[in-house]
Amino acid sequence: MLSQTTIEKVLHAATQTGGDFAEIFVEDKKGSSLTMTGGILEKAVSGRDFGVGIRIFKGYFSVYAYTNDDSEENLIKVACSAAGAITGQRPDHIMDLRKSIVNNAHEIKIMPDSISKSEKTDWLRRAHLAAMGYDPVVHQTNIVFSDYVQNVLIANTEGLVIEDIRSRNRLAISVMAAAGSAKETGFVGPGYFGGLEYMQQLDIEAYACEAARSAKTILGASFAPSGKFPVIIDNGFGGVLFHEACGHGLEATSVAYKNSVFADRLEQMVASPLVTAYDDGTMQNLWGSLNIDDEGMATQRNLLIENGMLKGYLVDKLNSRRMNMAPTGSGRRESYRYAPTSRMNNTYIAQGTSTPNEIIASTEFGVFAKSMGGGSVNPATGDYNFNVREGYVIRQGKIAEAIKGATLIGNGMDTLRKIDMVGNNLKHEIGMCGSSSGTIPVTVGQPMLRIAELTVGGRKEE
Repeated sequence: MLSQTTIEKVLHAATQTGGDFAEIFVEDKKGSSLTMTGGILEKAVSGRDFGVGIRIFKGYFSVYAYTNDDSEENLIKVACSAAGAITGQRPDHIMDLRKSIVNNAHEIKIMPDSISKSEKTDWLRRAHLAAMGYDPVVHQTNIVFSDYVQNVLIANTEGLVIEDIRSRNRLAISVMAAAGSAKETGFVGPGYFGGLEYMQQLDIEAYACEAARSAKTILGASFAPSGKFPVIIDNGFGGVLFHEACGHGLEATSVAYKNSVFADRLEQMVASPLVTAYDDGTMQNLWGSLNIDDEGMATQRNLLIENGMLKGYLVDKLNSRRMNMAPTGSGRRESYRYAPTSRMNNTYIAQGTSTPNEIIASTEFGVFAKSMGGGSVNPATGDYNFNVREGYVIRQGKIAEAIKGATLIGNGMDTLRKIDMVGNNLKHEIGMCGSSSGTIPVTVGQPMLRIAELTVGGRKEE
């Protein structure tokens, strides 16, 4: 993508005013998407995004610049311009640039551009027909298939030169159920880090029917009770609560500046002894996985919490200086337009020993959150509120009527400490996460778990 000679010249230009570290990130990304609404293909888009980002450190200070002109002359010009924000003497950089070989743990068998648009369109049509045939209350579908292949090159003044190829694909199925003026939506969105062999093996009809089932269930649900109850959160999508309310507080972007309730808490109890949690970027072909992060470091399995005790943070290269801790392979960015920072990959609470039946049967009254929606969290305090997309009341140890409009309100660390049962049915689900380095693919996960008491915001008293 860039010659070694050009890389050396650009890195030298970037450090000419005293920078003690410089990095080049080159991205060449090709992608496509198809959108079908109501069984009609409305949009087919394909494109290419190419650019180069240049980052410079001096101590804790960093400068970032980017361009989509990769000529040597322009890259040196951009590097010199960025270096102008730094003053000092040029350090002695003896660059021994040696290309590293990526250990590709995520096989890509079928490249996205080897499958025709007509075959991809058929996937959308199958989802539409399955959803519409599920029940007469299903009123509309919106289905999007997207894929991309991203080639990256990362080089820095520490001698690193490494290249990687990344492929992701996703089928997002949104189904609307309607009765009179009432309308509700169900959603599923399976996706993979790998080739289209995963999409060819996908049970598309089953996923479409699940989205339709959820929409129909929510449509017929009554409003949620309000008060403080035991809350059971189901496996899979329930992991978004840990991701948002706790995971972001474990990222160095918050911890390094003491803007997190988890700052300076290593080796302290922050959760129930039943809770062990990881962020693992190595999980084979999982949506949030990578061979290397966007700083060129191999991803790894990072232990965050072990039996309730805080064991680690997610650390990028710049914040590793502030924290005096080694990077954890967690430097991520949306594209060359963003400087990388510490981000999650595949974050989950590990499996426990209780069965789902035991958890539900031991709960006299409470709320069962089958899937979670959006919400907000303050990383500095850990306070959060999250919508329950699909929920149920639990009565006498059994799942009873469906409810809607429930909001879970609490504090991340307090919630972790109140987990009193953890299931044995770990499941992962995928999503997108936005932060200071853009929007990136992530996976959330957990087994079913019970929080002994949590505030539930609803429309009626119970």
